[in-house]
Amino acid sequence: MHTALERAAVPARAARAPHPRRAGFAVPAGSTPATSGASPAGAAPAAALAAAGATGSTATPAPSLAAQFAHDVLAGLARRRRSLPCRWLYDERGSALFEQILGLPEYYPAEAERAILQQAAEAIALAAGPHATVIELGSGSACKTPLLLGALDRPAAYVPVDLGEAVLAASAAQLAARFPGLPITPLQADFTRLAALPRRQGAGPRLLFFAGCTIGNFEPDDAEALLQRLARAAGEGALLVVGVDHTRDPALLVPAYDDSAGITAAFNLNLLVRINRELQGTFDPAAFRHFAQYDPTEQRVEMHLLSRRSQRVSVLGREFHFAAGEAIHTESAYKPSPFRFVAMAHRAGWKQKQLWVHGRSRFAVHVLQVAPWA
Repeated sequence: MHTALERAAVPARAARAPHPRRAGFAVPAGSTPATSGASPAGAAPAAALAAAGATGSTATPAPSLAAQFAHDVLAGLARRRRSLPCRWLYDERGSALFEQILGLPEYYPAEAERAILQQAAEAIALAAGPHATVIELGSGSACKTPLLLGALDRPAAYVPVDLGEAVLAASAAQLAARFPGLPITPLQADFTRLAALPRRQGAGPRLLFFAGCTIGNFEPDDAEALLQRLARAAGEGALLVVGVDHTRDPALLVPAYDDSAGITAAFNLNLLVRINRELQGTFDPAAFRHFAQYDPTEQRVEMHLLSRRSQRVSVLGREFHFAAGEAIHTESAYKPSPFRFVAMAHRAGWKQKQLWVHGRSRFAVHVLQVAPWA
């Protein structure tokens, strides 16, 4: 596919508005450093951060992931408009299905971002300079990471951060074989809850790599709060390379989240299978169907699970009634304008250095740097 690529500058807002959220990173219980072998079960969060070279004080450990999952499901199903956080879509099977989604012809963000990185990696490396410590947030299979690592000038270390132990071990082994001289320290954790970022391993800056369009899965206020915490934790001179989808065309958007092969539908419905397995749920996945739509007012794609009939289900002994057609909102994917995203990043303590935009889809890679006012 022919790819048109534009490089553009987007003006930032002159003043920084304070954000009401000031909470630092919290540390999830059970966060562990992963290796190519098995990770130590139940390792303390502080030990996990130390293994990755993190500095800074840690907060009181958050509830375990199992407890968080139970709380989110019970609370989400009890709402008048039922909703579940999209991070719970990614169990082992969900992660495998998402890797299939990345290869679908309808899912344009993956190919667009790869095309951008192929052409922009050298310019990004020049902005980073030598000996950067690369920290990838939500690394997954890290399939695009070699494009960046291969362009950097003698990177000091690579730290992928992800909740999935198996995918971390597999991607670390693959990258270690491809970059044999590069220190790689995987960290199994929820990157939104880290108490600190891994310390720099060389004289260069931290380079945070936030691939895909994951930032769009956060509500706007939460996205800004996350960017603000990252800016404060990353420190002076740090860079953030982040993928953001600016597409507004429903003809592109809806098929990307409702593909003809049914992989995204299986990915969404797998959440019910996970609830049954881990939370004593009684969902019949065949009694629900996947539905995706673009909301131009909210500037987001929404994924839902729609009840095919009137039914009752239970989770951890609590019963929930679904009317025919009633929805569970499982994911939002915001598609802000470039100006709106840069303005949000500016308020959060980042300044624009580079902007790379895919000509057809309007997917973009922003290169940001921690600003003096962060």
